[in-house]
Amino acid sequence: MQGIEPEMDVTRTAKVVELSIVIPCLNEAETLGTCIRKAKQFLQQEGINSEIIVADNGSTDGSQAIAQQLGARVVHVPERGYGSALSHGIAVASGLYIIMGDADDSYDFSDLSLFVEKLRKGYDLVMGNRFKGGIQQGAMPFLHKYLGNPGLTFLGKLFFHSPCNDFYCGLRGFSREAIQGLQLRSTGMEFALEMVAKASLHRLRVAEVPTTLSPDGRSRPPHLRTWRDGWRSLRFFLLYSPRWLFLYPGLLLMLVGLSVGLWLLPSSRGVFDIHTLLYAAAAVIVGFQTVNFAVFTKLFAINQGLLPEDRRFLRLFEYIDLEKGLLLGALLLLTGFVGSLNAFLVWEHGGFGALEAATMMRLTIPSVTALVLGSQVFLSSFFLSILGLVRR
Repeated sequence: MQGIEPEMDVTRTAKVVELSIVIPCLNEAETLGTCIRKAKQFLQQEGINSEIIVADNGSTDGSQAIAQQLGARVVHVPERGYGSALSHGIAVASGLYIIMGDADDSYDFSDLSLFVEKLRKGYDLVMGNRFKGGIQQGAMPFLHKYLGNPGLTFLGKLFFHSPCNDFYCGLRGFSREAIQGLQLRSTGMEFALEMVAKASLHRLRVAEVPTTLSPDGRSRPPHLRTWRDGWRSLRFFLLYSPRWLFLYPGLLLMLVGLSVGLWLLPSSRGVFDIHTLLYAAAAVIVGFQTVNFAVFTKLFAINQGLLPEDRRFLRLFEYIDLEKGLLLGALLLLTGFVGSLNAFLVWEHGGFGALEAATMMRLTIPSVTALVLGSQVFLSSFFLSILGLVRR
């Protein structure tokens, strides 16, 4: 492009490449050159054997030419998406360490020394923290700064026991070998979240360093969409945490339903009677189904490499097998059958005439609940055994 002088690529030598800087790009001609120049300035000052990779996602504004003329290596990524661009950039990188950052000139590529220092000390992932380093006026929307980022980061720390306090910082460094071992799958903006979540779940060494955030240097609007991307983040957190999506809500439903049911089973409690007892039974059934989904999802995710091995979880299957599950299901079915038979005998004793609803429902509701739970346990035992076969 006119006005851009070709610069000699000083980032490639015969030595082992220590650091690769990977920049995802989609029509970033306004700011990409500034980012590359800042990165080269830092690398030359520090004397780091390195390379700069621009993972281009199909730019049509000449971004590729700018990167090439400034000595960066351009990787063409046909699949659209932030995660796709970064995955390809990381895959072709030669560096022992990688630092990734956005091409909008909001992050300072001329000051990466803290990231390099932590990486050299053996940390697998080094996250930037913009709240510690400083967010310039107008650099982050009000909702992102005070609601979205803190709220979703809190959920991320809670769900994944992560030490990171800024889940969404786009400037981060990591060991190429460690991160490739996580087998990251996301193709969109969730890629950055998956990296932090899986690094925490796999118990990699994670550190934070302060970094600054400047206003976006582009004249066009950013790719991010507040509410859409906020929902995508929440969806990702839930899908990668069967414990919070299924297990805890299911256990709570079962506990509430069982407590209310036992309270109402002997007799009515004022305005609370058999109608409330029916809802309590439904809560127990739905809660049990939800807990089942937690177990199925967890085992499936481990089998597929989406979640790491969980020794405590897998140890349960040393004690819980198909035969024990079938036995428990049979006992519940027998309990439901006996209760139903008792209700039938009470009806027979009354000459098959009209019955007092409150008395009969206190027999039939627990019986039907036991029959449903027994059926679920019976079928779930076979399904878990199939998942176990897949694992073996």
